[in-house]
Amino acid sequence: MQYKELEELIEVIRKLRAPGGCEWDRAQTHYSLRPNMLEEAYEAVDAIDEGSPEHLKEELGDVLLQVLLHSQIADDNGEFDIEDVAKTLKDKLIHRHPHVFGNVRVSSTDEILSNWDKLKKEEKKERKSAMDGISKSQSALIAAQKISKNAVKTGFEWQCEDDLLDCIKSEYEEFRQAKIAGDINAMEDEFGDILFATVNLARWNKIDSEQALLRANKKFIKRFKEMERISTKPLEDYSFEDFDNLWKQAKKNLS
Repeated sequence: MQYKELEELIEVIRKLRAPGGCEWDRAQTHYSLRPNMLEEAYEAVDAIDEGSPEHLKEELGDVLLQVLLHSQIADDNGEFDIEDVAKTLKDKLIHRHPHVFGNVRVSSTDEILSNWDKLKKEEKKERKSAMDGISKSQSALIAAQKISKNAVKTGFEWQCEDDLLDCIKSEYEEFRQAKIAGDINAMEDEFGDILFATVNLARWNKIDSEQALLRANKKFIKRFKEMERISTKPLEDYSFEDFDNLWKQAKKNLS
């Protein structure tokens, strides 16, 4: 199978970064491109949610651009190139799929994931704690999910869901007590505990907290825009009771 377009794309990136190329591209560093990597990844997720193959194709191209730019910057610095990136990934995938590329037999996806974690530990011998390897750049909500999952892999888990629900209730009470005391630092700590315990509740029920909150955000925006559409006067002029009725009507219209 030939990858003519991919090879030509790599050459385009190389030319953009070469002397006489684009001044903007030549000025970029790994650090300056950091926000772009995050932005393009989120836009690709938006395209997935939208369900448009054409839009997804475009956004995946933008993600690929970030990979190629970082690889070319590294090549310019004498560190590695896109071929090294591809080989590292290929070797890792082969090593972590012995049931496909080796003689290991598996009977379920759970067993596949268990083997993946075991092989990953073999590769990352420098990681001594279950908390090592948690990205410091990802959103706090995604990090909380990972922290929770890693803790559970060691056996650190609630005995039952009711205990977890009781914990969440107690965290709300501790927040209320901190508020009564007027201790803003304690309030922040307790609110963080509420969020972390709630992430555990989501994990317990196999719910992705990040996706759940994204859905809630989109739902709120959609309903709020419907409120704006059906309102008969500026929203600033509505009373609380008016807002409540308007929200219920917007919710009904969109159901």
